[in-house]
Amino acid sequence: MRGSINIMLALALLATVSCGNSGDSALRDDGRLEQTAYENEVEVMTLEMKDFHRQLLTNGIVHARTRAGMVFTTAGVLSSVKVSNGDYVSKGQRIAEVNRPDLVLSLREAENSMSKAEFDLLDFLAGQGHYGSDTTDVSKEVMSMARMRSGYNAARISLARIRNEVAGTQLVAPFSGRVAGISLKSYDQASTSQVFCTILDDSVLDVDFKVMESEYSFLEKGLTVIISPYADITKAYYGKISEINPVVESNGQISVRAQMYNDGALLDGMNVKVMVERTVSGQLVVPKSAVVIRDDMDVLFTYTDDGKAHWTYVNVLQSNSDSYVVSANADRGAALQVGDHVIVSGNLNLADGSEVVLKK
Repeated sequence: MRGSINIMLALALLATVSCGNSGDSALRDDGRLEQTAYENEVEVMTLEMKDFHRQLLTNGIVHARTRAGMVFTTAGVLSSVKVSNGDYVSKGQRIAEVNRPDLVLSLREAENSMSKAEFDLLDFLAGQGHYGSDTTDVSKEVMSMARMRSGYNAARISLARIRNEVAGTQLVAPFSGRVAGISLKSYDQASTSQVFCTILDDSVLDVDFKVMESEYSFLEKGLTVIISPYADITKAYYGKISEINPVVESNGQISVRAQMYNDGALLDGMNVKVMVERTVSGQLVVPKSAVVIRDDMDVLFTYTDDGKAHWTYVNVLQSNSDSYVVSANADRGAALQVGDHVIVSGNLNLADGSEVVLKK
């Protein structure tokens, strides 16, 4: 008998607890259940004028700020490729070279021609009464004639041209950076019209993104930009707007560029989420959790000393990822002022005039 009574009590307790909105139950000293009133626990904040971080969200692509496409100026068969994609190279480091033995012979021939022209130049000057290799006392007119007669000018130009062709058989890094885009290997034919590789200095990145023309007034150079790569949306990088193109494109968008530093995790061409922030001062700012829907309109609840929640119709003027700028909806006769206690949690099931208690 006693076991049956215990089972009945347990079932009654379970049924009472399952009705969460009807209140809490407690077991009295005489073994009977007593229903207690349900309490709406809420958290509040004091409304005040504060800065609001207005945000503009869009998508963008990052690019290395400094880049150079490396092209051979002399065609030939690749004799060696000294780097691989992703390698870091220093300024002046050799990247690759082509094999041109014919140019080596041409260089020797040009050097011999230059030596003969120098001898003929001095010989001509000796005929004019100027001896030795010191030509500082030779007049400009005589020296000009001597260079033409001896073939010195032509030999000098030919030597410079062949040296330039020989130099074109090698690719040398113009600045320090990373190597990208190599598609050829040793013994492949390299041409003067094909980019062999690209050198990227991605320590500083450009972030290119677009905004609608209606958002143009929101932008200005120097505004903070927060960038998150879609490859890891938890990461955040900070930059500044560096360029705003003052032209509206055919699709009604404006091109914007920001500049940021790279910690090595971002790659050229990565897609990123872009958030532009601008601070607007003197606003009534509440967390998004404070605003709920009643009668298909935005309202928030204020807490008064009588322990009740009173709803206030509001207009949401601006929003960002976690907050709203609000004002009282005058068309509904609402009032809102600095110092009001706004309920920010526990407000989902409240009605106007609901009794509430502050959460400890």
